[in-house]
Amino acid sequence: MQQTRQNKMEKKKYIVILIDGAADYKIAELGDKTPLQVAKKPVIDYLAMHGKIGVVKTIPDGMSPGSDTANLSILGYDPRIYYSGRSSLEAVSMGIRLSDNDITFRCNLVTLSEAKNYSDSIMIDYSAGEIPTEESRILIKDLAKLLDTEEIKFYPGISYRHLIVWKNGPDGSNGPDGFELTPPHDISGRRIEEYLPGGKYKDTILDLMLKSTGILKNHPVNKKRISAGKRPANSIWIWGKGSKPRLDSFNKKYGIEGSVISAVDLIKGIAICAGLKAVNVEGATGNIHTNFSGKAKAVVNEIKNGKDFVYIHIEAPDECGHQGNVSNKVKAIEIIDRKIVKGIKDSLDEMGMNYKILILPDHPTPVSKLTHTSEPVPFLIYDSLNETKSSEMEKSSNEKKSLNGKNQVEPEGKSSYNQTYDEFSAQKTGLFINSGPELLDYFIKK
Repeated sequence: MQQTRQNKMEKKKYIVILIDGAADYKIAELGDKTPLQVAKKPVIDYLAMHGKIGVVKTIPDGMSPGSDTANLSILGYDPRIYYSGRSSLEAVSMGIRLSDNDITFRCNLVTLSEAKNYSDSIMIDYSAGEIPTEESRILIKDLAKLLDTEEIKFYPGISYRHLIVWKNGPDGSNGPDGFELTPPHDISGRRIEEYLPGGKYKDTILDLMLKSTGILKNHPVNKKRISAGKRPANSIWIWGKGSKPRLDSFNKKYGIEGSVISAVDLIKGIAICAGLKAVNVEGATGNIHTNFSGKAKAVVNEIKNGKDFVYIHIEAPDECGHQGNVSNKVKAIEIIDRKIVKGIKDSLDEMGMNYKILILPDHPTPVSKLTHTSEPVPFLIYDSLNETKSSEMEKSSNEKKSLNGKNQVEPEGKSSYNQTYDEFSAQKTGLFINSGPELLDYFIKK
C-alpha cells in the first residue's frame, strides 16, 4: 500500500489512444446508430463515465482530412504551419535520407479491373487485398529493377504502402502548376479516368503507373495470388506528394519524453521528426488482424522504462471504414476496448501509476463514404487521480468557452451517469475544443 501511494505521487504519465477513423455517421444496418454507439466497450465507457468527454476539431478549415494532417494536429503540431506532405513523413520512418530538394510520393499497390484502356479501369481495391509485406516487397523490388532511374527510386514499405523518391525533383506545388494526385482510397469502386494524375508533371507520374501494369500483370506473385482466389496487385497508384519535413521537438514543447506505437510508417515518421521514440511491435499490421495485445504491452513497457508520454495509434477501424465493412468496424472497436484499453488501464492501476488517458479518433471514416471526412470527433479524458461521475462534471465558465476565447455550444443539459463514449454523447456535453494542439495542451497542461 505504501508503494502504491508513493507511485501515485510520482510524475503523471500521459497515454493517448488514437482509434483511427472510429467516428462515423448513423447507419441503418445498426438501427440508425454509429459503430461507437453499438460496440460493446465497457472499459472505454467506464472512462467516459468517470472522466470528461467532448468534441474536437482536428482538421483545420481548407485542409484535407488525412491521417497526416489529423495526427500532426493531435500531437500538437498545427498542420497549417508544419505540414509538408504525407509521403515525406513515411520516408523518414523508413530511414530514407532526404535532401531539401527531394520530393516524395506514396506508392500504393492496388487492384484495378481489367480493361482495354488503363483509364477505363475501376479501382477495385486500394490495398490489393491487404497484400502481405513479404509478397509486396518482392513486387516493389522487381519494379525498382526495371523502373528506377538516377532521379526516381522505388522503396518497399509495409503491405500495400510503399514509396517513391524523386531526387532533386521539380519544385511543383499541389495543383495545375505542379501535381494533382488523388488518394486511391477516395475512389473505391470508381472508374479511374477522371482521377488520373494531373498538373504540369503528370506525364512522368502516369508513365510509371502505366509501365507498372505490364510488369505486375504476369508476375509470379500475382499469378499465385489469383490461383488462391486473392486480389492481384496489378498496378501502382502514386499520390501523397511531400517534401523534407521539419518539426519542433516534442520534449521542448511539453517538457516530457515520449514514445509512439504504430504499424503505420506515416505515424512513425511524425514521431521521429518530433524527437519521439518510434516503437516497433512484432505482428503489428495496421489492420484488424494486427497484434492488439502486443501493442498494449508495448505501451506499458515504455511507461515502465521511464517515458512520460505514449501515443498508441490503431489503424483497424479506419481500414474497415474504407472497405465499407460495418461489422468489422464494430468488431475492431470492441477488440480495442478489450485488448488495448483494458490491458493498459489494468497494468497502470496494478503498478499504482498516476496517469491520464486521452482517447479519440483522428477523423471520421464513415462506411457510407469509404473515405475520411472533416467533422469534429469525440474525445474522452480520464484522470486516475480525479475520477468523476459524468453527471457531476462541472460546467465552469472556462469550459463553456474554447481555449482561444470563442463561444462554445451550450450543453443540452446534464449528462447522465450512464454516459457512453460516442459522437452524440460527446456533443451533448457542450465541451468543444477548436484544434488538436489545443486539445493536447488541455490534456497535458491543465
